[in-house]
Amino acid sequence: MPPVELQAANMSLGAMHCTRCAEGFEPNEKIVNSNGELWHTQCFVCAQCFRAFQDGIFYEFEGRKYCERDFHVLFAPCCNKCGEFVIGRVIKAMSASWHPQCFRCQMCAKELADCGFIRNQNRALCHECNAKVKAEITGRYVCQKCHGLIDDEPLRFRGEVYHGYHFNCTACGVELDSTAREVKSRPGLAANDMNELYCLRCHDKMGIPICGACRRPIEELFTALNKAWCVHHFACSVCDTKMTQKSKFYEYDEKPVCKKCYERFPSELRKRLRTAHELTMKKNV
Repeated sequence: MPPVELQAANMSLGAMHCTRCAEGFEPNEKIVNSNGELWHTQCFVCAQCFRAFQDGIFYEFEGRKYCERDFHVLFAPCCNKCGEFVIGRVIKAMSASWHPQCFRCQMCAKELADCGFIRNQNRALCHECNAKVKAEITGRYVCQKCHGLIDDEPLRFRGEVYHGYHFNCTACGVELDSTAREVKSRPGLAANDMNELYCLRCHDKMGIPICGACRRPIEELFTALNKAWCVHHFACSVCDTKMTQKSKFYEYDEKPVCKKCYERFPSELRKRLRTAHELTMKKNV
């Protein structure tokens, strides 16, 4: 409540009386006027400790007036986190009371007062963190748009995973699934066509080369064995050692084999592979 007003009694107040003790007022006596109620200064005190209100400020509950300290002790809940009294908005959750700014996700510390929470093993978690916990337990992915679990193969876009149905093909507008292709950069495409999603059909019409290893669009082209490869996917088919165009390799079953693995092959097989390699080198000269 706001500070009360002190005023001097005059003869017109002779018929009036104190709200607490019901006694009248002396002429020129200092009295308290609080919301139209009149009090002797000695009667206008806290209903609990009977002390005067500091700076005239008090709290009223069920018709009784209390000083700030006693009102907090009697009626204000204590925050479960900081231990201070909660004045104003109180968050009731997890069988406790909280300041809005104190009620946070126990994993990421995000405020939960206005976004809701999920109780997980007696912890208050935001929806995103709860989904991550579930994903870790079940081994499934978490969609980075709706934060729900992904039951099937995820759509991968800009380094994250999603439900395919959150996106549409940039070209034809059809709803996408996990087979959608991300186009990151390609000569001839306008800036707004870079790093976009296309359905498999529209993507195939664009003529973008597909990696011989991962079968996805190639960002940085590498050609070997009459195929196109992602630079980081061109590796020995036996030991998986990464190779470059300068690496010496042999073709085996239309796949690259590094020199070290090649030398472990039977001599007859090495001879045939070496002959095939030499013929290929002559054709490329």
